[in-house]
Amino acid sequence: MDKSVYKSRFKELRCCVLIPTYNNSATIGNVITDVLQYTDDVCVVNDGSTDNTSDILSQYPQIKLHTYPKNVGKGWALRQGFEFVRKNGYDYAITLDSDGQHFADDLPTMLDALEKNGHAIIIGARNMNQSSVPGKSSFGNKFSNFWFTLETGISVPDTQSGYRLYPVNALEHIRFFTYKYEFEIEVIVRGSWSGLDVIAVPVKVYYPPAEERVSHFRPFKDFSRISVLNTVLVFWTFAWIKPRDFFRHIIKNDWRSLLEMHLIRSHETPGVKAWSMAVGVFWGITPFWGFQIWFVIFFAWLFKLNKALSILASNISIPPMIPFIVFASYQAGRIWLGGNAMSLSFSENLKPEMIGKNFLQYVVGSFTLAAMVAFVVWVVTYFLVLGYKKSKA
Repeated sequence: MDKSVYKSRFKELRCCVLIPTYNNSATIGNVITDVLQYTDDVCVVNDGSTDNTSDILSQYPQIKLHTYPKNVGKGWALRQGFEFVRKNGYDYAITLDSDGQHFADDLPTMLDALEKNGHAIIIGARNMNQSSVPGKSSFGNKFSNFWFTLETGISVPDTQSGYRLYPVNALEHIRFFTYKYEFEIEVIVRGSWSGLDVIAVPVKVYYPPAEERVSHFRPFKDFSRISVLNTVLVFWTFAWIKPRDFFRHIIKNDWRSLLEMHLIRSHETPGVKAWSMAVGVFWGITPFWGFQIWFVIFFAWLFKLNKALSILASNISIPPMIPFIVFASYQAGRIWLGGNAMSLSFSENLKPEMIGKNFLQYVVGSFTLAAMVAFVVWVVTYFLVLGYKKSKA
């Protein structure tokens, strides 16, 4: 196909290519030259380069250039780039790295995806299984994919790719707070929370030999930043986003469909329901008071269980039940501690201070009790659900 056709498509879609760069003078010229074959709408953000990047950029008068003297980080460059392209009248920006890793001939793939879904962040997913991919990149990508799925419920194969398409106007109202590489995680998570789809399309990737590779990613510092960001995002997911989405769903749907979707889920097997109840009961009895619900949600998500059933079962530890659970935990702990165990009568005033008198007995006993009750709940739930399904059949 004549590449000039793509230039008109870019203009019709009000889309540009946004290239953030910092000290990539060896590759930035070739990247821009390749991109200009597909579009004249090219915006470059020079993130305080100290090499001869500025001289190279001056050789391309047709590009739109935004530059500032001090290097801040890739996240800041992208944030500045989004504002810059909006001011230049664009609705969408396709970002690619200036180190030559990405191929301009994948731009039509991004345009095709945009025409199918204009309300989405589109990620160019790389093939991370090829031999040239550095081991740290492959591990980091899997790590990032896991947390992204936990935070959004969306599964994509490559959350660290810099080859992306952003609907910049849809992101304008989000106040971002990161400045470096971790921004590329923040933007897709918070974009998803705001209602944007996050989808992936396959793209090619080139990793030069190690001796030629130029990377500004600092493994310890940047990985630490990403870890801190994910900690904050996970907390915010369960403290606000999940409850918000739940109540939004209640408003939009009637109670019967809500119960079927989240609690009854008639398509689930007896085993899934039994494990869902057992997991909820187990963590509800364990001694992680105040944090039990987080363990329940995490393990229900990890093993693809019925989260609503698990949360419901975890309420075995509601305040009226706490004295019974504490007493039974101490009694179960006597099995393991023998003569060193503390004897406790239920007629005593069971206060929280009692737990500290023989803490080891309580902890060991609570896990023992949790396992025993979870087993009983599993068996009862399994056969009740199995009998119910057979009676309906």
